[in-house]
Amino acid sequence: MAAALSGAPSTVHALVTGDDPLRATKAAGSLVGGGAGAGVVVHLAVSAWWTFALTRLRVRGVAAGAVAGMVIAALDLEVIGRHNTRIRALPRVPQWLDHMALGVLVAARRRRGARV
Repeated sequence: MAAALSGAPSTVHALVTGDDPLRATKAAGSLVGGGAGAGVVVHLAVSAWWTFALTRLRVRGVAAGAVAGMVIAALDLEVIGRHNTRIRALPRVPQWLDHMALGVLVAARRRRGARV
């Protein structure tokens, strides 16, 4: 669920500004030499990895999730993504918000018998 919903900020931004809502997906696909279809697979794999990492690190709560999302964005976009022209060309703020959304959604999840 977090993987699907975390793309909302950049999708809304693209729709409001008239940009291609699949631009970020295509950019992710370019990491493996593909287009939008490959981008969906890459996005799901990366989101699954970060969900696993945040869960193992026991990141809990909205604030911790937002901070974790910012750290993930720095790694994904500014360290790894800077080597890919299509990722570098994406609007930064919506992409950072997507990453923060992933962190918040994963960290704020409900566990059986636990409060968020």
